[in-house]
Amino acid sequence: MNNSAKITGVILAGGLARRMNHQDKGLVCYQGRPLVSYAIAALAPLVHETIINANRHHAEYQAFGLRVVADQTDSFDGPLAGILTAMINTDAEVLLVVPCDAPLITAAQLQKLLTTRADLNADVAVAYDGQQLHPVFLAIHTRLQSGLQDYLASGERKVQTWLAQHNTVPVDFSDTPEIFTNLNTLTELSLLEAKTA
Repeated sequence: MNNSAKITGVILAGGLARRMNHQDKGLVCYQGRPLVSYAIAALAPLVHETIINANRHHAEYQAFGLRVVADQTDSFDGPLAGILTAMINTDAEVLLVVPCDAPLITAAQLQKLLTTRADLNADVAVAYDGQQLHPVFLAIHTRLQSGLQDYLASGERKVQTWLAQHNTVPVDFSDTPEIFTNLNTLTELSLLEAKTA
């Protein structure tokens, strides 16, 4: 664990999962385990605590032994609302943020986000696969909390627009773009299971 700053892991599981037939994505199983368990395992070696941001099925998520926090509003305002909720609920300096539906990510890859942000003293480090940013894979300093609160209060929701307003550095994962495979539909889940079986 990187001990120079207190780090809280944040798993974003607060969406409605419309394309997953409204099933709670983090609780859907991949290779016999709930998707959220892969995020928990990847974060565990790197963080002091992990928080799950969920707006449904709190009891099921609490069964993993972690704190579960809901958004400040009940309007499902997207990833930034979950990140703000985590900032409000931690005294850590840095959040390490991942979605609940990307089972191929590992601790070694997440460490790159932490190291790059710290080395450059950036506000945010965001994953980049050589073609596009993956704006829900972040290492983010909690000093951005009040600005994020203002951004959401203004009615804005877009992660990339908000990232562009800060000292944000991309972290190159072009050698392993497949780690960002996220599962939005049951078909995508089946295809990945077949490919990785």
